Amino acid sequence: MESTHSLPAPPPATSPAALAGVRVVEMGQLIAGPFCGKTLGEFGADVIKIEAPDSGDPLRNWRLIKEGTSVWWQVQSRNKRSVALDLRQKEGQDIARRLIAEADVLVENFRPGTLEGWGMSPEELHALNPGLVMLRISGYGQTGPYRDLPGFGAIGEAMGGLRHLTGEPGRVPVRVGVSIGDTLAALHGTIGVLTALYHRKVNGGQGQVIDVALHEAVFNVMESLIPEYSTFGVVREAAGSALPGIAPSNAYPCQDGWVLIAGNGDSIFKRLMDTIGRPDLGAAPDLADNAGRVARVQELDAAIGAWSAQRAVQQVLDALAAARVPAGKVYTAKDIAEDPHYRARDMLLSQTTRDGYTVEVPGIVPKLSATPGTIRSSAPHLGDDTDAVLAEAGLSREQIALLRSKGVIQ
Repeated sequence: MESTHSLPAPPPATSPAALAGVRVVEMGQLIAGPFCGKTLGEFGADVIKIEAPDSGDPLRNWRLIKEGTSVWWQVQSRNKRSVALDLRQKEGQDIARRLIAEADVLVENFRPGTLEGWGMSPEELHALNPGLVMLRISGYGQTGPYRDLPGFGAIGEAMGGLRHLTGEPGRVPVRVGVSIGDTLAALHGTIGVLTALYHRKVNGGQGQVIDVALHEAVFNVMESLIPEYSTFGVVREAAGSALPGIAPSNAYPCQDGWVLIAGNGDSIFKRLMDTIGRPDLGAAPDLADNAGRVARVQELDAAIGAWSAQRAVQQVLDALAAARVPAGKVYTAKDIAEDPHYRARDMLLSQTTRDGYTVEVPGIVPKLSATPGTIRSSAPHLGDDTDAVLAEAGLSREQIALLRSKGVIQ
């Protein structure tokens, strides 16, 4: 159903952010841990990102680079403060513990056992800070026979069952094109952090450990995969652009591209068939529900494809919009950048980097009416905030200078 109201006006600038007062120490790198830190920071948390001196987070150098830094970095690290700290040195570990002692949340995505080797096990950190919410993201989790194996998002996607379902039947499994396994783990981690903070605040609970495994985050969104196997012995296979067991829902050819059409609702299906000139199919008794349509899905896809192939993408979209049938084209980055709906909902924002150039970045999701997320600061250079954060932690200028001379900080 089409919305009959617009988003409410942003709250006054004096309204506190939803997570104002929450301090996060982020010790992760690349994608999973930092995406969680990014999300918390967008809603007001003070995110202190600890990075290795000299090199920093490898994401700074991933994909396309401008002024020596990845433009991806400008999204992933906005609203964060960078502290360049060598965690391999004892003095660096001491400083990290000092920062964690005053934090509400610790986010890390190192291999299991890394923090323990630095004297920062959950037991040691909770003795220091009983209220600490500790998010640990790893390939296989903190327990189990695979815990010590190296794991990246792509491996989690494979073990979680996603890769087996992507691509065309009988061909090589393909990836989604973005690091979806890492991002799913980050979102599950964010849910865990917010849940634990709520429990601590409302129920009088203490801090706790949130254990997120990459493959489990993927597995959690695999819908009916396991119940169907458990009940019927069915191993779901790749199905290209179709959605198995739900019909019709597929990508259909046009004269100048492809259109995705979801005509799987009972009343929607009838409107779709009327639109493509096949009211006979819309009125067929055995096609009145999804089960009947699944049995004849190839026939339905062929009928829809024959109609769409005679028309341009926009003609198809216009006809289906008039009939209230869900449909959409396959967007490229250019399509997104030029789309008025994205701009109307502030999903494309202009951000000035600390190097002085302006870049468009994705907006903030989800959209809260009273305490919306904001971009308060651009992504930091490595160590931009080392002195300020350490001074807040009680270190003198002389102590900071000594640590810098030893290479503990940058």
